[in-house]
Amino acid sequence: MDSSPKPSLLERLSALLSREPEDREELLALLHSAFDRNLIDADALSIIEGALQMSDMQVRDVMIPRAQMDCVHLDDPIDTIVNFAIDTAHSRFPAIGDGKDDVAGILLAKDLLRYFAGREFDLRDMLRPAVFVPESKRLNVLLREFRVSRNHMAIVVDEYGGVAGLVTIEDVLEQIVGDIEDEYDFDEAGDSIRLDQNGRYRVKATTEIEDFNEAFATDFSDEEYDTVGGLVIRHFGRLPKRGESLEVGGLKIQVLRADSRRVHTLVVERLPQPESVQE
Repeated sequence: MDSSPKPSLLERLSALLSREPEDREELLALLHSAFDRNLIDADALSIIEGALQMSDMQVRDVMIPRAQMDCVHLDDPIDTIVNFAIDTAHSRFPAIGDGKDDVAGILLAKDLLRYFAGREFDLRDMLRPAVFVPESKRLNVLLREFRVSRNHMAIVVDEYGGVAGLVTIEDVLEQIVGDIEDEYDFDEAGDSIRLDQNGRYRVKATTEIEDFNEAFATDFSDEEYDTVGGLVIRHFGRLPKRGESLEVGGLKIQVLRADSRRVHTLVVERLPQPESVQE
């Protein structure tokens, strides 16, 4: 009976990659061959592919667009800010002055505990410095900077210095490991459609067409796709990016969260109905 220890995953991969691949396509082919031979599992393959893809992606590919940024206003009463933080359930907020191009810093939701504890609270004193990054920065570089600086959020600026959106460390990590449950997700499995503070609806892409039709009084067919995410992908003809939108069935559907593999969350709002012409 052979009692020799089984080779480790690293040893098996080293044996598979004994001939150095010439390019990325050959490397991916070798990795898929390793998967087919049960040397690595599906999760490991997905993570490696995600890490390779991330090096080709830029901040603009994953950022939360300016229009979707939830910001606190420096001039708002503290009670308003606290209620806003509770409603949105984020852990960090850009704090702005005259507009979204005037970012004074980042407010951590946990710092609001001072207010609830009855201690002296000054919003400007509580702000952490905001980090600004260009849209063109590569994600692997940004992830390294996040790790070194221990920042979790950066404000994205365009070529003219205006704010284009924001990006979090989670947005970057999701390109490697897939979806991470966070404040944009829903706590309860059945809570697939939720009204937000702006009067729009946040909808899980996995919401079944039948449930979506019932909620929005639409009549989309479920013969070609089962979920609203499938409906969106079908209309685009490809996997859409965050911030892209379409108008269909009297609704505007915008992609709020998506990665290189699938759509996660949508923002849905009803389009204004044309006024009937009175004869």
